[in-house]
Amino acid sequence: MPEVSVVVPVYNEAEVLPELASRLVPVLESSGCSWEVVLVDDGSTDATWSLLTGLAASEPRLTLVRLSRNFGHQLAITAGMEQATGDAVVVMDADLQDPPEVVLQMLDHWREGYDVVYGVRVERTEDTAFKRTTAALFYRVLRQLTRVDIPVDTGDFRLLSRRAVDALRRMPERARYVRGMVAWLGFRQIGVPYRRDPRFAGSTKYPLGKMIAFATDGMVGFSVVPLRLATSLGFVMAAAALGYFGYAVCMKLLVGRVIQGWTSLVAVVALIGSAQLICLGIIGEYVGRIYLEVKGRPLYVVDTVVSARTRTC
Repeated sequence: MPEVSVVVPVYNEAEVLPELASRLVPVLESSGCSWEVVLVDDGSTDATWSLLTGLAASEPRLTLVRLSRNFGHQLAITAGMEQATGDAVVVMDADLQDPPEVVLQMLDHWREGYDVVYGVRVERTEDTAFKRTTAALFYRVLRQLTRVDIPVDTGDFRLLSRRAVDALRRMPERARYVRGMVAWLGFRQIGVPYRRDPRFAGSTKYPLGKMIAFATDGMVGFSVVPLRLATSLGFVMAAAALGYFGYAVCMKLLVGRVIQGWTSLVAVVALIGSAQLICLGIIGEYVGRIYLEVKGRPLYVVDTVVSARTRTC
């Protein structure tokens, strides 16, 4: 069995794969460890799979996993970890924004006894100011809302020891936020600062809509504070409604004047209705995740595995 496994989720990255192989393989060779690379094709629609099989034909230490459709980045990472057999497992993206050379620093910390070594983004040159600002804000808000010490300015670029991987594999939830799940595990953890490079080729697989959904998974999966906020909002709106009712009664009995106008009434009704819808939406997010969990479907479906261990199945 290899000492080091590198898990790389891949989705429509045909332009990147040759450069990824040319940079990653020499780094692993220089590590002094036996190694394997697990590449998970998450339902690509371009030439990704044919390129992967070509690479695997010349390098037996590549394991290919092809999912039956696109299940998403976090589940592709999960599928790769299920296949990885190394004593240390590194997760990195295929777009080369996470420099493969940082893996050597992670391995040094792993040899020192750390179970989790995560990359800390100290510079993100390609991202827009909007993305950098919202990402930084999200990580810090999430850290305040949950009791889990989730490191800020990190992604899924990290190394896990075998016991950390085995513990993570026992967590079967479907709305996965892997970086938060790894933080929840505990163990000895340390960060490695690095400069996040521009994407080598292709386009981002996380547009704004997916980023919002991903952030929602992290928020709902690790905190019940939104539910408590919904309850608090309900009490605030109830107090405001009672106060308005008391004010109307006082105006009638003490002043002898009836409050005129439908505008204020409509505004109050709209405000209360909006608060109710917000609370229902928050509750619905949690109920929807319960619904997905109780169905008990598998997290993903594997179409093909190609490796030196199993050949083809």
